[in-house]
Amino acid sequence: MNNKIYKSEKFKTMLHYIISKCESQDNFGRVVLHKLLYFSDFNNYEKFEKSISGESYIRKRTGPVPVHFSTAITELINENKINEISEVVINYSKYKYSSLAEPNLNSITKKEQQVIDDTINRISHFNSKKISEYSHGDIPLRLANEGESLNYEAVFYRDPEYSVRAYDDDGFRI
Repeated sequence: MNNKIYKSEKFKTMLHYIISKCESQDNFGRVVLHKLLYFSDFNNYEKFEKSISGESYIRKRTGPVPVHFSTAITELINENKINEISEVVINYSKYKYSSLAEPNLNSITKKEQQVIDDTINRISHFNSKKISEYSHGDIPLRLANEGESLNYEAVFYRDPEYSVRAYDDDGFRI
């Protein structure tokens, strides 16, 4: 059981915050943004047994994709909080995002903000190919078939490379 309820305003705040922190990075686009959202939510679940936003993520070819991403992006654009620019690169569209206003972080706790910041520091420098490959190694994604929802509970079976929770030698939480 995922024990979560989708919180649209919190998801939008998380989305806006990540954009504001990463917009200047050349590699930062839609694929990287999807993965930063996923790892922030799932890392928080591993550490504190609850998702930040309650968002559901679906396994796609490029890795985890948030279900409400398009709706949240459209709302943030309409609220004049972010900008989305798309350009055609060979045979696909590349999306870049920028923040037009300072994100209001009232709905995010300091612990949640720290998890997001840690996630950004850990993997935001990956390009879209590398971050997609990296996400495919995480157990919640490995357990899902294409188009299926990812199970938050799977984070408790993560390989050490992905785990953000401290455990003792017997596998118990420290």
